[in-house]
Amino acid sequence: MAFRIGKSVMLNFGNDLEPIFIFIGLAFLLLIGPILRWYVLAMTNPDFSLDRIYFLELMPFVMIFVASLFISTEWYENSRMAIVVFGSGLIFIYLHLAFYIGKCLHMVKTKKNNYKITVQTKSQKNIFNWLYHLLIGCILIWITYVLNILDNTVPYIIGPIVYSIVIYYLSYKAFQMKVIEIDGDAFAVNESLSLFNRISQLMVEEKLYLDQELSLVKLSEIVDKTKQHTSSVINQYAEKNFNDYINYYRIQDAKRMFLDVVNNKFTISSIAFDVGFSSLSSFNAAFKKFEGITPSKFRQSNNRK
Repeated sequence: MAFRIGKSVMLNFGNDLEPIFIFIGLAFLLLIGPILRWYVLAMTNPDFSLDRIYFLELMPFVMIFVASLFISTEWYENSRMAIVVFGSGLIFIYLHLAFYIGKCLHMVKTKKNNYKITVQTKSQKNIFNWLYHLLIGCILIWITYVLNILDNTVPYIIGPIVYSIVIYYLSYKAFQMKVIEIDGDAFAVNESLSLFNRISQLMVEEKLYLDQELSLVKLSEIVDKTKQHTSSVINQYAEKNFNDYINYYRIQDAKRMFLDVVNNKFTISSIAFDVGFSSLSSFNAAFKKFEGITPSKFRQSNNRK
C-alpha cells in the first residue's frame, strides 16, 4: 500500500515521471488482494500457515512487475500498443483487486454464519468487526481509484488522500479493538464453550440460580473447575460477571411471575426470595439494572393491561 500511494503522489506532484514507476506502482495492487486473503484466513482459522501453493497467487504481480522493468519512456509515449497494454493492464489490475475483496467478504460472511448457532466470544466478535472495517476500507480505496480513471470523475490527488485517511483510520481501529493481540486461535475448539454450555444448562434446566447460597466457588465445585476458570468462561461468553449472570436468570423468572395474575397474591418480597435473592434491596437493585424500572412499577404497569 505504501508503494501504491507513493506512486500516486509522485505522479501527481512530479514532472515527467518515468513510466517504469507508474507500472510498478500499479503492479503492487496485485499484491494487496492475495495478502488480504491470507490475512483473513489467518484471522479466522487457528494454526494457519502459508503453504507453497499460496505463492502461486503472486504470479500476476511477478509477471507485471518484471515486465515493468523493460518499459521505456520512448515506447510508452510513442507506441499505440502502449495505450492498449496500459488500458488492458489497468482493467485487469482493478478487477483482480475487486475479485479478492469480494472473495474475502464472502469468506468472512460464511465464517460468521457458521458461528450464529453458537455463542461468539469477545475475541471472535472483535475479529469479525475488524475484518468488516478492513474490507470496507479496501472497497472505499478501490472505488476512489476507479472513479479516478473514469474520465477523471474525481481529481487524481483524491485517491492518495482517501488511501491515507483509510489507512490511518484502520490503524486506529486496530489498536482500539486490540486486534493486534488476537488471531485465528480465537476460533480454536476448546473446552471453554463446552463448559459455558454446561453452566447454561444448569441454569435453564435445573434452575441452579434459585439457590440463595449459590456462589462462584459453589458453582465451580459443581462443574469441577477452578474459580478463576469458571469466572473467565462466564465473562467471555455471557459478557457479564458472575453476579450479573446469575441475577439475569433470576430477574427473568421474577418477570414471568409478575406477568402471571395467579401470583398477584404474593408480595414482591416473596417473589424475590422465590427466585433466589436473599434480600429485597438486592432484588430491587438488580431488577432496575436489567429492566430500567422498579419491580413495583413493572408489576403495576402490566396489571393495568
